[in-house]
Amino acid sequence: MIESIAKQVSLPALLLDLDAFDANCKTIAAKANGKKIRIATKSIRSVAVLERILKSDATYEGLMCYSPQEAIFLVQKGFDNLLLGYPCWDKDVLREIAVLTRQGKTIICMVDAVEHIELLESLANETNGKFLVCIDVDMSTTFPILHFGVRRSPLKDEMAVLTLAEKIKATARVELKGLMGYEAQIAGVGDAVPSQSLKNRLIQYLKKKSRQEIEQRRNRIVRALNDAGYSLDFVNGGGTGSLHTTTREDVVTEVTVGSGFYSPLLFDYYCHFQYEPSLFFALPVVRKPGPGMYTCLGGGYIASGPHGSDKVPRPVYPPDGELTSLEGAGEVQTPVFFKQAQLNIGDPIIFRHAKAGEICERFNNIIAFRGSEIVER
Repeated sequence: MIESIAKQVSLPALLLDLDAFDANCKTIAAKANGKKIRIATKSIRSVAVLERILKSDATYEGLMCYSPQEAIFLVQKGFDNLLLGYPCWDKDVLREIAVLTRQGKTIICMVDAVEHIELLESLANETNGKFLVCIDVDMSTTFPILHFGVRRSPLKDEMAVLTLAEKIKATARVELKGLMGYEAQIAGVGDAVPSQSLKNRLIQYLKKKSRQEIEQRRNRIVRALNDAGYSLDFVNGGGTGSLHTTTREDVVTEVTVGSGFYSPLLFDYYCHFQYEPSLFFALPVVRKPGPGMYTCLGGGYIASGPHGSDKVPRPVYPPDGELTSLEGAGEVQTPVFFKQAQLNIGDPIIFRHAKAGEICERFNNIIAFRGSEIVER
């Protein structure tokens, strides 16, 4: 069916299978275990799609944004309850957020350093505004010879978090609303990658050990804040890849999910869950340079992160296509070899991207379809 949709539109095109997407929304909501799910906007990149998720189930509540500019844009589109996933230092935009917060909008800034608090307090005083903040806690695990996780917050224990909370409490215009700890080494690392059985077993072992340690750490920090008299509106954790474990933690009130709705290639490589691929892109065949070889226009949509074959898009329809080892997915052209499929110039080849929202940077519209019918753009 997706090939027939691709033949109806100008190519290249970004295509969303609504049947698969809606099924993912239901599956993710069913795994929430009584917790709220905050949507990671950087993995979606579409106002209409965000609205569709929020309407699909009452479990979905709030957004996690990548940048302050994006948060302001979404407020202007009618969204509220926005959590900035990362600290920022854009003073002009933060001034706007201070004013919007004073006016009653819920835009929560992420902090993990005294410098962040001092800047926010200064800008709030300057604008007669206000800031709501969330403390970001490091959830990586350090083994004797390995740092298992990402380099995010410097706050690693309850004393460090309490010190920053006291700094916030001492201000007049900055208010502590929540705590976040993102266990990226569990949520964002595949453990069922083909042809890597030994590495998969090692990652599965490290994840198991790390899960136990981070659950205890998060419990200690939340308990310490409660004992010190702090009342948190939310405790945020996890991601698509850790939904099944993070939602079991008693102190966690919400989990952020984004990539699972589109289910890109990297989410094929997890052993504990599987969602339906729903977002694809189509490229036109513009050349036939040799037997079985079909060259598409463009297609070099490589995912961010450490360079490797897992960051490269994959042809999926027709089903037996393979990229060439020398050219791969190129900026101006992408050759694809087929053993059996017979294509003509002008035919589409359908690809999946390695990550979720990043492919949306390449297109102005998502063409949403159901069966053989285009539903919305």
